[in-house]
Amino acid sequence: MLEASFTGVLKTILIVLLVYFGLKILLRYFGPMLLKYFMKRMGRKFEQQFNQQFGGQQPQNNRKGKVTIDKKPKSGRKSNKTVGEYIDYEEID
Repeated sequence: MLEASFTGVLKTILIVLLVYFGLKILLRYFGPMLLKYFMKRMGRKFEQQFNQQFGGQQPQNNRKGKVTIDKKPKSGRKSNKTVGEYIDYEEID
């Protein structure tokens, strides 16, 4: 049967910690670049899918000209304040 020596266990723990902290430091510095790369890649992929689905034609609304807005005249309607009758309620004990 194999027995683990103290130095072997200590080496294993140190290697695991070094790998963990090494990856943590590398991802801190290179993580934003990796994320930017994958986001650009996904953006291109979405753009290709959009172009395949809609034929690559995007609506062109570059019209120039005069814009006029006609407003409706104010109506002479006034609200009727005597809409219904008032009912007085009593509380019964």
